[in-house]
Amino acid sequence: MVKFVVFLGLIACVWAFVVYRAGLRETAAETAFPPLGEVIDVEGHRVHALVMGQAAGSAPDLVLVHGSGGNLRDFTASIAPALAEHYRVILIDRPGHGYTDRINTTGATLQQQAALLAATARQLGVEKPIVVGHSFGGAVALAWAVHEPESLSALVLLASPSNLWTTGVSRFYRLTAHGLTAPILNPLITAFVPNSRVKSGVAGVFAPDPVPEGYLNEFGAPLTLRRDSLRANALQRRNLLPQITALIPGYGTITVPTEILHGTADIIVGLSIHSELLVDQIPNAALTRMQGIGHMPQHADPETVIQAIDRAAARAGLR
Repeated sequence: MVKFVVFLGLIACVWAFVVYRAGLRETAAETAFPPLGEVIDVEGHRVHALVMGQAAGSAPDLVLVHGSGGNLRDFTASIAPALAEHYRVILIDRPGHGYTDRINTTGATLQQQAALLAATARQLGVEKPIVVGHSFGGAVALAWAVHEPESLSALVLLASPSNLWTTGVSRFYRLTAHGLTAPILNPLITAFVPNSRVKSGVAGVFAPDPVPEGYLNEFGAPLTLRRDSLRANALQRRNLLPQITALIPGYGTITVPTEILHGTADIIVGLSIHSELLVDQIPNAALTRMQGIGHMPQHADPETVIQAIDRAAARAGLR
């Protein structure tokens, strides 16, 4: 009995150290990568939004929606500064990412996220923006166009999942989402995952393109490794396929000008099973195949992405 009590005491001490170290690393991440914009209250939710560029009413409004496991810094490290020369640019952390709170504990749906982003835009004085979504953010942008069709002027999708796939959810996301394993695994990841693992993970997302110099210092990857962010992202990834399935019938109702960009070398979201189908499902869509580009076109070929946004603005009568 004494040995058992001692064993439990050791376990408690070890776990207290894990939680303490996880908290230290989260504090360090938030100190190194603080909010770039304002954290505002939107319908009872804390939302982090950054407004850049031209004055309200003087240029088209543009909302940028980041991908899985990311935050708005992905765009400040790529196309946002250039776009700010000609647009009023609004960047928003999706629920559970960056400095926007989670909507719920079950994984915010695409429709819930789109509704929150649209409400945030309205609160910032934006009525009908061009909505640009990358990867998972593209799925959110599609939900915005399907469920809030009167609240946007054009749609630009970058390497976005949009149709069905047959591979299952990875073990990593299953474990970091599950109610039994996540409370144990996620603090361990936060506390002990080495920076080298983060670096290699980012390189895998960019492949076959190189990671731009200075990207890791701008992006704030440690923010993704916080316990709440890990859980929120995993739940959203786990629940994505059935939500895409439900969204597909609505693509034919999208009437705004739509520009789709997808790299031919994207090994994360396949061109042939997503964008090459989507271009025929949205009546007013055009597809740009970016030769040899991987999953991060906004970094690998920002000029082509900016040109597509300009085309969308012109097609919508905003330029």
